[in-house]
Amino acid sequence: MLALNSKFLKSLSILLLAGGCASSGSPLAVVRNEVQPPIAVTPHIPVDAAVGQDAKLASSPPSVAPVQLVTHEASDSSDALHGFELLARERNPRLIRLHHEYQAALAKSRYADKLPDPRFGANIFGDPIETAAGSQRANMTFSQAVPWIARLRADEQRAIFDAYAIHAELEAETLRVEAAVRTQWYRLYVLEKQIEIAVANQQLLTSLIDVANARIATGAASQGDVLLGTLELSQLEERLLTLRRQRQGTVAEFNRLLAQSAETPIASPERIHSVMPTMDTSELTQIALHSQPEIEAAKMRTQATRWGVEVARLMRRPEFMLSASYYPTDNNRPPSNVVDVGQDPWALGAQISIPIWRDKYDAIEDEALWKHQAAHNTVEELSDRYASLIVDLVAEAKRAQETAELYESTILPQAQQTLKADQESYSNGAVEFDRVIRDYRNLLTLEIGYHQAIGDMATAIAKIYQTTGVRTGP
Repeated sequence: MLALNSKFLKSLSILLLAGGCASSGSPLAVVRNEVQPPIAVTPHIPVDAAVGQDAKLASSPPSVAPVQLVTHEASDSSDALHGFELLARERNPRLIRLHHEYQAALAKSRYADKLPDPRFGANIFGDPIETAAGSQRANMTFSQAVPWIARLRADEQRAIFDAYAIHAELEAETLRVEAAVRTQWYRLYVLEKQIEIAVANQQLLTSLIDVANARIATGAASQGDVLLGTLELSQLEERLLTLRRQRQGTVAEFNRLLAQSAETPIASPERIHSVMPTMDTSELTQIALHSQPEIEAAKMRTQATRWGVEVARLMRRPEFMLSASYYPTDNNRPPSNVVDVGQDPWALGAQISIPIWRDKYDAIEDEALWKHQAAHNTVEELSDRYASLIVDLVAEAKRAQETAELYESTILPQAQQTLKADQESYSNGAVEFDRVIRDYRNLLTLEIGYHQAIGDMATAIAKIYQTTGVRTGP
């Protein structure tokens, strides 16, 4: 009997060893050697979200100090804009969805390392099992599965990093929503200024047509001057219709970001004042690499997948099953000196899984390794993309700033002087009406371009703040 048990245990140990060994022929053998062992950490969980959570989730790891750039919004309407940003953070459906996903991930991290539920079973025999001690009519079994404990802990770490990644994604989406609110706000400013310019030019054209009519009455001008002015007035009216439609669409998009009715009226800002960040592109890039939540989310995903590799490796470890059985027995036999009549037997049992399917566990580990490599590549991709984006946004902001300064200091004053001089010359008959109309068109285009440059600069700076991961609002 002892020899039989020895042979059985030897065979069992060989099977466990064969199942637990990693395959050296895997296509990811090199990657396996390069992946570093995971480090168990407890990421910071915000206080408002950690209420009721396990204490180990509420501890704070080393964090990057907040970076302040420079306030770029100093207009009278900044308070209203900040209020809209706060409203968007509270109401935006996508932010609410991510918050709920974050809470769900937190909940998962609280049970990921727990044992499976125990099982209780009972069998009732239609025909009792007749034994010398009595009739057995039923048996009851209580069992508990015990997975490899290290695998449970690795699963917990993976769940924690997944939760932290979702929280970082929530922060990144918050920055995107705030930047979108600012972008639409600045677009409202540009459209409102374009509408104001078009209305002012309507009055200018009307006065020019009145002058042309007066000159026709004296025989100093032809009817063609009035017709040309009327045509320009009609084209300006068409432009106004287009601008007002665009404003309605912008207001609807603005309200969508705030999760309110599309027809809710929004007052346009009267002015915006933008200031360029004082840091160069390399400094802004370094801030983005340390503060951008989307990059942080990718890093947390990489850590989660690294723990996923550890979980996959530990899948090769056996699982245990502990059980206890009880057999109620009737006292329906004559007394005996050999057996205890009516004595209820009981038994303790143990089972162990035998992970012998090497190819299956190699495939599970390969899957986890590929996911880890993909997550690691995502971090590199995001870092390169944000570095490139910052260079582009800074260049766009400088272009818009220089354009606005050029319009304000040189181009617009010259265009206004030219129109004024030609208006006086037309009243005296020194120039033709079409030259005045051409001056008017140039001034209209330049005034629109000036406010468009201001809006472009403010939009680019808002996106710079989003890209660096620095929040501008309260």
